[in-house]
Amino acid sequence: MREGLKAVSPGLIALGIWGVVTGVAMVKAGLTEFQAIVMSLLVYAGSAQLTALPLMAAGAPIWLIFAAGIIVNLRFLIFGAALHPFFRDLSWRKRLFLGYLSVDVSFIVFMSRFADAPKKGTFEQHWFFIGTILPAWIVWQAASMVGIALGAIVPVSWSLEFGAVLALMAMMLPHITSWPVFVSVLASGLTAWLTQLWPLRLGLLAAVIVGIAAGMWTERRLKVKDKS
Repeated sequence: MREGLKAVSPGLIALGIWGVVTGVAMVKAGLTEFQAIVMSLLVYAGSAQLTALPLMAAGAPIWLIFAAGIIVNLRFLIFGAALHPFFRDLSWRKRLFLGYLSVDVSFIVFMSRFADAPKKGTFEQHWFFIGTILPAWIVWQAASMVGIALGAIVPVSWSLEFGAVLALMAMMLPHITSWPVFVSVLASGLTAWLTQLWPLRLGLLAAVIVGIAAGMWTERRLKVKDKS
């Protein structure tokens, strides 16, 4: 668990900044402090929250708000499928709870360490994962509460979201250590840029799918080249 905390610590800075941004955004969108706190605890997904807020402010029907949030978070289906071999022996209640606590940075850190492990589902892997997701949840909620408290006084001109993007990039760049990862990042980044005007932030889902496909294709091509 300590190893998991150590591994995820650099990413907690970006997560904290993103949490503050989301907290401020909830208040700026017209939510009361109580409503913002409840949303932070129940939704616990910055992308989904930021997608839902404009729709809520515009008075969109509830089904559309839920649909938009689900679409943005469809990437967690991919994450869950990748994590399944490590946790399939646990009860569905435990897996559901771990799914609620899971975030992008924890998935990245965990898979970077154990993706190629010959044995999956070990005691060490379970507690390493918990060591990444619990601190992430605590940092997110604390940062979100700070953002909610500051929402009434922080001007939009500060562009806090740009700081969050820079922090996320600083967390991601050290993991680009191979050609498949480089191609995956390049393809997903290009897709995200080309699809930024798509409705309901569908471009985010497209970027995830294209990035994974590009990385897998590159990995296969390199294996074929090595065999030849």
